[in-house]
Amino acid sequence: MTKRGFLLGLAMLAGAAAPDAVAQQPQAPLRLVMNNELQVLDPVVTPSVVTRAFASMVWDTLAAPDSQGVMRPQMLQGWEVSADRLTWSFTLRPGLEWSDGAPVTAEDCLASIRRWGARDGLGRQLLAATSAMEATGTNSFVLRLNRPFALVMEALGKTATLVPYMMPARLAATPPGTQVTEIIGSGPFLFRREEWRPGDRVVFARNPRYRPRPEPADGLAGGKVVHFERAEFVSIPDHSTKVSALLQGEIDYIERAPLDFIESLRRDRRVVVTKGLGASEIFGALTLNQAQPPFNDVRMRRALQYAIQQPDVVAATGLPDDMVHQRCFTIYMCDTPYASDAGTGPLRDASPERARALLREAGYNNEPIVVLHARDSALIDPIALVAVDQMRRIGLNIDLQTTDWSTVAQRRTSRTGWHVVPLVWNGFDMPEPMVNPALVYNCANVYPGWWCDERQVPLLRAYSEEPDPAKRRALAAQLQALAHENVNVVPLGQFASPAVYRAELKGVIDAGYPVLWNIRREGR
Repeated sequence: MTKRGFLLGLAMLAGAAAPDAVAQQPQAPLRLVMNNELQVLDPVVTPSVVTRAFASMVWDTLAAPDSQGVMRPQMLQGWEVSADRLTWSFTLRPGLEWSDGAPVTAEDCLASIRRWGARDGLGRQLLAATSAMEATGTNSFVLRLNRPFALVMEALGKTATLVPYMMPARLAATPPGTQVTEIIGSGPFLFRREEWRPGDRVVFARNPRYRPRPEPADGLAGGKVVHFERAEFVSIPDHSTKVSALLQGEIDYIERAPLDFIESLRRDRRVVVTKGLGASEIFGALTLNQAQPPFNDVRMRRALQYAIQQPDVVAATGLPDDMVHQRCFTIYMCDTPYASDAGTGPLRDASPERARALLREAGYNNEPIVVLHARDSALIDPIALVAVDQMRRIGLNIDLQTTDWSTVAQRRTSRTGWHVVPLVWNGFDMPEPMVNPALVYNCANVYPGWWCDERQVPLLRAYSEEPDPAKRRALAAQLQALAHENVNVVPLGQFASPAVYRAELKGVIDAGYPVLWNIRREGR
């Protein structure tokens, strides 16, 4: 071979090899910083949003809402309803597998529904209306109702609070209050437990057994196509550090943009700040331990209604004016379909003098009021401190016990040792009574606070049975009025808490909490 031919051959080889070499370069993982640390892996045990985000990676649901809120099949091929709407027949998609290779069966789904329904508010209502659930084949099952229930698919496809993720029957046999010991799912990702380092990172890999639906992703419905071989929840507690990491491309996505940085992030072309409005906003609230004195007395609870002045509370977030509501008293979130003024009088007429009078009337005698405060939550910390100051101003002897949210979340499950917990709920958990935690857990004896107003029980049942939207709205307003009268919770205010992500990410689904399918990096 001549020298020229040899060199030409080398050039041809290099030209042929280059595309393969580029194709074989591993794509950097998709990295997300969640607002809280992942502590609990089981979505039936806790309503924590970080656990829900984790669960959406590794498990799947029977149905899911699209971007318009219409319930679509997910693991289901479809369903049929009898003429009297008391018998519901379901068929699974063919070929579904658990991540360990076992087939998904109807018995798995029935066991999962029973376990979830033992704890979830809407799930409990569904099971109470059910006379029988049974498999009719390997991939089919039937649900028979003992009375009308208008929210069957809304229950089985719900995305709020406790989500009915499907698990293998042997895991679903775990008592509802006990964590499952294995993470075996049929969702788009695999959990790499051996790489999980609490306080550092949670690692996922693309699930090769997952079979996305054929239709495009739409809301939480449609095809959950994964474009990254690896994804990570990365722990960066310091807000300035996480923002710097995002701008430098070391991470891709922050679940909750740090409030102090939102104005500057909005101006930076390297990132996208989501709108985070309406049902995606945050609802701040005080939960009161109604199982113990003094807040088992409604007069004490009403004193806090009069004490809280929302404009001062939401001002503590430091957010731009277009991202806060100066006053929002509906428990269904302002600017959503069920928003109502029903029963909001005491909240609108904040009065420290009236609050002090109620304390005297209730016989309050300066007993310490233990407030559990999560200092590590950028959302809870500022509004909680203002609310505590307002409680002190009406004469409450506040014992402020400051710790991290994980500790608060654990302590508040006890009926003793605390009186008040400031917290935040996501708006997508609150748009109507049967998912709203301030309503659906009334008299259920399972949710911290343990409020119970017997007048709300028949209204919740009537709402669950009512198919007419206008009549549902009327029932929702009645429920809100009673919830404010009983003081199920004390609203602190409503404000936006948008996500922020790198601008080169395309296909990001704004579902209210992060979902990592459908996302591509521009140019990949």
